Amino acid sequence: MTEPNTDASTSPVILREALDMVPAYQPGKRPTPRPGVPSYKASSNENPYPPLPSVVAAVHQAGEQANRYPDMFCVDLTQTLADQLGVPETDIVVGTGSSGVLSQLINATTAAGDSVVYAWRSFEAYPIMVALTGARSIRVPLTADARHDLPAMAAAIDDTTRVVLVCTPNNPTGPAITQAELDDFVAQVPQRVLVVIDEAYLEFNQDPATVDGLATYRAHPNVMVLRTFSKAYGLAGLRVGYGVAHAPVAQALRKCAVPFGVSHTAQLAALASLSARDELLVRVKDIVAERDRVVAGLTEQGWDLPDTQANFVWLALGEQSADFAAFANEAGLSLRPFAGEGVRCSIDIPASNDLLLKVAGQWRKRQAAG
Repeated sequence: MTEPNTDASTSPVILREALDMVPAYQPGKRPTPRPGVPSYKASSNENPYPPLPSVVAAVHQAGEQANRYPDMFCVDLTQTLADQLGVPETDIVVGTGSSGVLSQLINATTAAGDSVVYAWRSFEAYPIMVALTGARSIRVPLTADARHDLPAMAAAIDDTTRVVLVCTPNNPTGPAITQAELDDFVAQVPQRVLVVIDEAYLEFNQDPATVDGLATYRAHPNVMVLRTFSKAYGLAGLRVGYGVAHAPVAQALRKCAVPFGVSHTAQLAALASLSARDELLVRVKDIVAERDRVVAGLTEQGWDLPDTQANFVWLALGEQSADFAAFANEAGLSLRPFAGEGVRCSIDIPASNDLLLKVAGQWRKRQAAG
């Protein structure tokens, strides 16, 4: 059998030059299996708990109709979201996770010569999606405490800017933006620029001063919100999320959607999850309690942590990031290193979190010993 040609440089096919600027997305890896060593995956910010029984039942029901195309317009899910959020149905855009909706909006708003402003480091899909359209990323460094530098982001907007991405709580560092900070920022953004509030980790946020994304969208025609069922709702494997945008923007985003992209299974699971929201929020409280326990334990060990409002903690290890992640992997724990910057550690089940505390403590002792 002929081996496939994996060297793109030798292909006779003409590919887009923009692809040369597209970084590869790096998913969280599983720990390396080792005999007799329990292993835990804490590298992808997944909800460690399976869907509720009512949601699993909805998934089973959906399987009986897998021979049919799903509802392309996600009518029932759209209506339910609109009712629960108190927004018009025309302002809801359902997609394959909030990342799917993000891809639609970048495609709807940018082309070669345009630019997108966002904090860095932030969600690593941002530069990929921007580069795919031929647009330019304007990355604004985080502050010393790993927060968005909103004044610097406002100053970075120029005549080419079409979109500003605001991730709160920020992935991978954890801090959330306050409403007062966002209000000051939006007041400085030209109305021709779309401000996107990425709230993938909304449910874990306990800061009373935090952003109210929906209120901000209602107050400004150039603001939209992204949310997902992947994190708090535990449906990462089904790929369903949504955006809330004013009707002209929402209509444009729908034009950029993959037809029938959101499966029938995902739609029914999301509907069942919304019906079981109170039960799910109990699990969220458990995860937040574990997060607070981990933060307290790491702080006691001497780690200097950003104020995380998400389901992960950030260890600013700089050039030691890859070494620490490898050290944790040897112990059976997979984490997400960002080379030269830090390591994101997802909050998982208590045993996994205990292992994180153990590994982190051992690392500090080893570093202190030289």
